[in-house]
Amino acid sequence: MENPVREIPAVVHLLTQTPPSIQRDTLETYFTPNAAFNHPFCRVESWFPSSRSIIRAIYHWYKIMSPKILLSVESVAFDQPNNLLYVGISQRFAIWFVPLYRSNVKLVTVLQLEYQKSNAKYYIKSQNDLYQTDQFVKFVLPYGGPVLVWIWQTVATLACVLLALLFWPVSAIQEYVHPQHPAKRSS
Repeated sequence: MENPVREIPAVVHLLTQTPPSIQRDTLETYFTPNAAFNHPFCRVESWFPSSRSIIRAIYHWYKIMSPKILLSVESVAFDQPNNLLYVGISQRFAIWFVPLYRSNVKLVTVLQLEYQKSNAKYYIKSQNDLYQTDQFVKFVLPYGGPVLVWIWQTVATLACVLLALLFWPVSAIQEYVHPQHPAKRSS
């Protein structure tokens, strides 16, 4: 990619919404041969033999599982000094063997890019798909999973509040021992 911010939405659509031959060509064009892939359900390390081919198989299975994926790239941010591309995505995922179920999920994909001076292009060195727990549980427990996560998160929040109140003396001791943080003193 010469301009990752401009080009990545098309690359995402090519990887997720096209036939296997176009997926293959897209992976070979935009991913490094030793690319890595990380998702809540699968992982490909860069040192795996033929890692890009394994990633291709994952994308291929993704299309078999959900033949019609509605997907939108909602935001793109490029941290150029660190070669990181952040891609905000929303998708409607429907697994063909789970009738009447459609899952609307959001994720942020972090792409580690590699710049090659020889042709002045960026290539995807690794892909890391980040889902919030309530989003990825929709794949595992499509009916009721997000509600269970909400209950868990709410109970955990209440526990944090109650325990913070119960253990306030610990905070008081910390304030007494370290009255001012070094960062505060410099301002």
